[in-house]
Amino acid sequence: MKRVDKSIFEYIGKAMPSAYSVVRGGTAFPKILGVVEFYSLKKGVLVVAEVEGLPSKEPQIFGFHIHEGGSCKDDFALTGGHFNPNNQPHPSHAGDMPPLFSSEGEAFLVFYTDRFSVSEIVGKTVVIHLQPDDFTSQPAGNSGQKIACGVIERS
Repeated sequence: MKRVDKSIFEYIGKAMPSAYSVVRGGTAFPKILGVVEFYSLKKGVLVVAEVEGLPSKEPQIFGFHIHEGGSCKDDFALTGGHFNPNNQPHPSHAGDMPPLFSSEGEAFLVFYTDRFSVSEIVGKTVVIHLQPDDFTSQPAGNSGQKIACGVIERS
């Protein structure tokens, strides 16, 4: 088993994120509120997401992506498609992230990725979708309605 880089664990709770996004629900789901933090590491990015107010539906799994657009206005109409600078098929877009698993409307997710750098995503949007990503359908995984959004800002 490959040894895990200790620096990943040092960041949680100890360092200032390099960028963050405050995610808020839209008209249909105004109770959603969360923060997504992005920590620059030597060879990638550590992503930490905490969200509350998610709808209590079955399944309680929500699509979670970085979109190329830079605005959450008009109920997220301006978020564009998934961040995909290398023109890859889904689910290999740089902005394809693991799904959020909710328990009683709350979700917590920590993961590492080398698909993007923090500087590449500042000004883009984090989007939560009502349905889980199926990781198959083209072009974007059939995650359905955009229910929450936040613009990624440098810390």
